[in-house]
Amino acid sequence: MKSSYRIKNSYIYPYFLLFLQPVFMSSNLIIARGGVEFVPPISLAFWRWLVTFFLLIPFFYKPILKNFKKIKPELTKLFFLGLMGCGICGAFPFIAGMSTTMANMGIIYTSSPVFIIILSVFLFGEKISLNRVLGLVVCLIGVITIITKGNINYLIDFRFTSGDFWMLGAAIGWALYSIYLLNWKSGFSLMGRFTLIAFFGFISLFPFFMIEQTLFSETNFNSTFLAWVLFAAISPGIIAFTLYTRVQRYLGASLTGFTLYLFAVYGAIFGIIIFEEMLMPFHYYGGALVFAGVYIARKIKTT
Repeated sequence: MKSSYRIKNSYIYPYFLLFLQPVFMSSNLIIARGGVEFVPPISLAFWRWLVTFFLLIPFFYKPILKNFKKIKPELTKLFFLGLMGCGICGAFPFIAGMSTTMANMGIIYTSSPVFIIILSVFLFGEKISLNRVLGLVVCLIGVITIITKGNINYLIDFRFTSGDFWMLGAAIGWALYSIYLLNWKSGFSLMGRFTLIAFFGFISLFPFFMIEQTLFSETNFNSTFLAWVLFAAISPGIIAFTLYTRVQRYLGASLTGFTLYLFAVYGAIFGIIIFEEMLMPFHYYGGALVFAGVYIARKIKTT
């Protein structure tokens, strides 16, 4: 008991969570590569957050009901967080994957920590240290090394597609979710608020889900659908989002945004393990740069 308390209150604990969270968040790449072949993208996002809500509500309905009067003054904030974190960030990457490459998606999504830092400064006056900026640049170089396979010609020949704009929207949406999640205070517990965010997430997706079902592609409700939805709800959903919120409480929005760079490294590892991709020298170089960047940026002291 005492050892657990010491770990949670140690200097190492926040950084342990910082490195652990992307393990679960990067499993979203498995869904982007495999799940959308079986479930339409908006349907997958909608059912993911609907299932997340129903998995959580039996455990957290009592404190939510106890503080039910607090929902009304927080309604706009909760809906905004649900729309950004679950709606836009939940559906846009899946839509993007239908018309762009995984490499393009990775490059564009790594812009999110940049947006987090810029928006944190302009919207909430957060002071950003030189270490933080330098660490971000080193991480960005590392991620681009992995995504482009160490070939600079990929960046020179980079061309935008419609899917890239969907991915850019997801990057901005995640930045907005991150900074407002930290700076908007709530009367609910961490998990109580997350349960409500999941609720407003699937509510925000419902109109687009109906349009997709009516005009584009119907969902086949079978065992494959259930497996992908449950996986999306639990690993990159409940576990990843909960850990992300906890890391934010310790390290702030801008440093926690660095999880997206670790996301790229772990995503490459998943590709090697699950999709039998080859481990190449650029994986080592890029991964080393990402970890070095996080190490440089870890100093919280601002200038």
